[in-house]
Formats: sequence, structure tokens, C-alpha cells
Amino acid sequence: MNEKIKSGFVSVVGRPNSGKSTLLNWLLGEKIAMVSHKANATRKRASMIVMHEDNQIVFLDTPGLHHKERALNQFMQEEALKALGDCDLTLFLAPVTDNLGDYEKFLTLNRNNAPHIVLLTKIDMVSNGQILEKLGEYTKYSDKFVSILPMSVKKLTLQKNLLNEIVKNLPTHPYFYDPEILTTQNMREIYKEFIREAIFQNTSEELPYSSDVIISKVEEGERLEKIFATIVVESNSQKGMMIGKSGATLKRIGTDGRRLIEELIQRKVFLKLSVTVMKGWSKNKDSLKEFGYE
Repeated sequence: MNEKIKSGFVSVVGRPNSGKSTLLNWLLGEKIAMVSHKANATRKRASMIVMHEDNQIVFLDTPGLHHKERALNQFMQEEALKALGDCDLTLFLAPVTDNLGDYEKFLTLNRNNAPHIVLLTKIDMVSNGQILEKLGEYTKYSDKFVSILPMSVKKLTLQKNLLNEIVKNLPTHPYFYDPEILTTQNMREIYKEFIREAIFQNTSEELPYSSDVIISKVEEGERLEKIFATIVVESNSQKGMMIGKSGATLKRIGTDGRRLIEELIQRKVFLKLSVTVMKGWSKNKDSLKEFGYE
């Protein structure tokens, strides 16, 4: 093992819908993380492994930093805060159109002053002058971060700049994982997240946040992957909305979920979905454990 190799853990944090999962999929070159334009889609930490030259970066995708009283939201906040303490470096994603309020809240949460890089995201939406203006606003906190970088997932040159900056701040260490793998998530977890993404795409208001997915069975085949899953909601009225008139909503969820999975595994998928009611599951800590939120 080359003694100059660097390997380390990097948490990716920011407010809900700041672009964390989009950034990670871009860095991986593969869609693994669930993406939604709706806030608070990511619920659990997930490890994504990126090799840069001879170095290994283990990214932790985290739920958005936020505060709500529901037990599920409390779990999500704890997941994000744990990632701050467990990593060698943190990327704080700050949409360029945001004020500094969320970053200032992050600084209060980063009690151990863990090293972090500020990423100004969504810079395609503004002019170069506005980017420079925002960089100027952050200068008063220049003693808090190791660097600040404007970021666009549309520009590959910026990807190399970001990875170089990350590696510069990681310890010299042997690889933590086989360099051939992209994520520590098993396939059932990825299937679950893709079905959840389809739910977010096809339902509105509180329904995506009051639902979850259980993968009950997977039958692997050379040409066909059979997946049987149950969508869990909190009330009978939500079940009706999830199914839709003549099953139309559930059919759309199934179609989109199947497409996402097929794009990843590159073979045909049979996806069988059903819907069941578990009243108050998102507010009950015992129920959360059944879904793996521990």
C-alpha cells in the first residue's frame, strides 16, 4: 500500500433540498442516492465511495439540517449531527441564493469545530457578479472554514477542483473499502430509496413524508429481477390517495420506481407494490425501529 494514499470520511450536510444527493450522484458518476425537489427526502445516512486518483473518499449523505417534533424528523436530525462528529471533513452545501442564516446555524451545531468546506451550490442560477458578492459575505467567517468553493454539477472541471481540495484535507490512511464498490448500501436499501423517490415524484403535500417502503422479497435472475414491496402509510385516507382512482397513482409509482431500478442494474425489473396502513408509524419510536431508523 502506497504510504502517500489518503482515505477518509466526508459528511455532506446542508439545509433540506440544498442538493446533497444530486452532488453525490454527480461525483459517483452513477445514480445511487435518492433525489427529489421536495425537502427532507433523505432520511438516513448512506455511504458513497469515490476514488480520486489513488485516494479514497467515503462520502456520507445525510438528511437535511432542520428541526421538527415528529420522532422521524428527530431521528433525521440526529443522523446529520452524528455525521458531523464521525467524519474527517464536512462539506456544507449552501445554495448561492440563500442568506447566511443556515450556515450560522450550522456553526452552532458544529460544536467541536470539525473542519469543513463551504460549497456554494446552484451557481448556474446567478451571475458571476452575484457569486462574487456571496463569496464576499462569507469572508467574515473565513477563520471557520478551510475553503469555500463555487460549485456546479454541470461543470466537470469543478469536480476535479473539489476532489483535490477534499483529498488535501484527509489523513494518510489505507483504504477503508474495496475500491471497486460505490456504496455500502445493500441492493434492498437502494430499491427502497428508488421507490420512495417515485412516491415523492407522484404524490403531494404530506403523503410522501407520511409513507415508507418495506422490501418484502427480491428474486434475482439473470434477465429479470422480481421485487415485492409494501408502501406503508398512516391512515386509510392516505392509502386511498396512494392507490389513486382505479389504481392510477400506484401504477405511476410502480412505473417510475421500476425505471429507476432498471437504469441502475441494467436488466428488466418486475415490481409488485401493495399499500398498507400503520397508524402513527412516523411518530412512534418503536415503529421507526421496524423500518431501520435506529
